[in-house]
Amino acid sequence: MADAFLNIQSVKNDYGATTVVQDFNLGVEAGEFVSFLGPSGCGKTTVLRIVAGFETPSAGAIMVGGRDVTNLKPNQRNIGMVFQAYALFPNLTVAQNIGFGLKVAGVPRAEANARVAEMLDIIRLPEFGGRYPYQLSGGQQQRVALARALAPKPKLLLLDEPLSALDAKVRVSLREEIRSIQKKLGITTVFVTHDQEEALSISDRIVVMYGGKAEQIGTPFEIYNRPATRFVANFVGTLNVLEGTVTDAAAGKVRVGESEIVLKQPLSDAKAGATLSLALRPEAISLGRRPGHDSSLSGLISDVSFLGSVIRIRVDLGKNAISLDTFNSPATPPPTVGDKAVVNFAASDLLVLAV
Repeated sequence: MADAFLNIQSVKNDYGATTVVQDFNLGVEAGEFVSFLGPSGCGKTTVLRIVAGFETPSAGAIMVGGRDVTNLKPNQRNIGMVFQAYALFPNLTVAQNIGFGLKVAGVPRAEANARVAEMLDIIRLPEFGGRYPYQLSGGQQQRVALARALAPKPKLLLLDEPLSALDAKVRVSLREEIRSIQKKLGITTVFVTHDQEEALSISDRIVVMYGGKAEQIGTPFEIYNRPATRFVANFVGTLNVLEGTVTDAAAGKVRVGESEIVLKQPLSDAKAGATLSLALRPEAISLGRRPGHDSSLSGLISDVSFLGSVIRIRVDLGKNAISLDTFNSPATPPPTVGDKAVVNFAASDLLVLAV
């Protein structure tokens, strides 16, 4: 972490008696794309604003490229920021908006014009330099805001929920563009979002935040498949939570309903008779036998939801219920509500949830 390009060191932020961010630590490598993911009020935007210089931490330090910027003004940090609101100047053309930071910095006109033209090409709006913001779509305006932030060649790019005001299709397209541009320029980037799919699809690493703390930091694969806490497991992706009773802690045996499941690891912190919460993703479950699916539970189908390419089936297991996803096949009609069902899965896919 000491060698990271961006170092957020033991940052804390208080508003009166309320602690918004508590002992937050993160190292971001040069060229890395890191997303802060969490619900509203978890502190993710506050951390971003502290890095940008718009908020002053109550404790801790911000290091960028080995330089302490904690007490520097925003315009002294060489950081680009894109906000949720496009914040474009309505009386300036697209080209003038993109070149605004260059003009303020005193960049010679010929050099600034060349940089603006380069940025227009990068955001794929080369013919739009003479237009005004009101003549652009929401997605185009956000691309201009991105170009304006990148034009002065900042060392670090911060994006605060830049896609939240856009419709679903535009969001997907633009997030792919942002990632492509980030890779092309190799700029270190921190992206704030409450959208789990967004974070999972474009990040090198994700910081899942809750209550002003980093609940877990890891790659999208790690965050989704190996959540460290109950909050992360429930917040990221769809999750089945099964309540079971420990029957043999040393052997990792747990009773769920009328069936006994043998986990792949001993339950060293549990005793026989203790209640345990087990998590399982819908895509890890099947109605038919699959190679490696060594565990099963029996129940009745209580709901069938047609979602296009995927059919989500809910099975009532008595005190528990479980949802699973199957691909839609025109040749195979889905089961009906009330049918008996045996759900199968690999015991290795079960996660023992921490509190």
